[in-house]
Amino acid sequence: MWFHDTGVNPTAQKPTASVLAQMFEPIRDDLREVEREFARHVQSQVAVIPTIGNYVKDSGGKRIRPAVLLMAARMAGYTGDRAVLYASVIEFIHTATLVHDDIIDESELRRGREAAHTRWGNHVTVLFGDFLYLKSMSLALTQDNLEIIRLLCDVTLRIVEGEIYQLTKNGDVELTEEEHLDIVRRKTAFLFAGCAKIGGMLGPTTREQQDALWEYGLNIGMAFQIVDDLLDFTGEEVALGKPVGGDLREGKMTLPVIHLLARGDAQAGALIRRIVSAGSATLDEWRQLRTLLSHARSLDYAHSTAVEFVERAKRALRGFPPGPERDALNFLPDYVLSRDR
Repeated sequence: MWFHDTGVNPTAQKPTASVLAQMFEPIRDDLREVEREFARHVQSQVAVIPTIGNYVKDSGGKRIRPAVLLMAARMAGYTGDRAVLYASVIEFIHTATLVHDDIIDESELRRGREAAHTRWGNHVTVLFGDFLYLKSMSLALTQDNLEIIRLLCDVTLRIVEGEIYQLTKNGDVELTEEEHLDIVRRKTAFLFAGCAKIGGMLGPTTREQQDALWEYGLNIGMAFQIVDDLLDFTGEEVALGKPVGGDLREGKMTLPVIHLLARGDAQAGALIRRIVSAGSATLDEWRQLRTLLSHARSLDYAHSTAVEFVERAKRALRGFPPGPERDALNFLPDYVLSRDR
């Protein structure tokens, strides 16, 4: 569970998990209820479904997406129980994407544990992911808000489109920055955007405020994924719970590598193509790549791009009155920028 250490004064404004926990303390019980809802709705007479569901749930996770929805709802003046239901829907959608992504990427680990497909096999796990997608829509349909259901369907379709688009570009070392950011927008950012907007739609907000929350979530999602891409080069394997350097070995071109290639360095180009072609990298090759990225300031470029998205996210909240909810949402982008896992 993400929110656990709250013995910190949030006025310090340092982007740490403990400070974030303090600022998001008002929704702690709601987040616990989201976890209970997930466990309750993953039940099935087919015994392997709740078994996988509990295993995936117990793998942990920061629950940032449900937290965004719940806090946005509070900022919008909503305190009813539908926020927890829609946050649970989001958690089902997000978990389904993770399950399917791990199969597609052939990732053996998820947060330091065996990925679900490693333990139960691809066939069962693909269908389990489908179960989660359908369960999310089944939950959403228990409410009568057709506009939110349409938004959830649209976001889910964009995620799937993003996954397919990325697969068509896998191994393409000529991928442009614009194409890469489009993939990020579809695969990651639209779900964050949906979370924030749905929270706003539950309260008495204007259309302009709802659109502002969409922009807030979209920009947080963009920053989140760019930081994730950076951690593939700068993170520690133990902290990440997965091998570093996996993206490039899998043929995925991310922003630091795209920036490095755009510099036109023949040595860098040859090295990157060799790693992508082989699907592996020696320790010497990896060190060489890290050196080239550093010299070209490609990691700095990616980080500065993430900072731009963070600042856009903060600007999107200016149309809401000051208060602890806005403070919490305003602080979250800085935490996303500073995370190490």
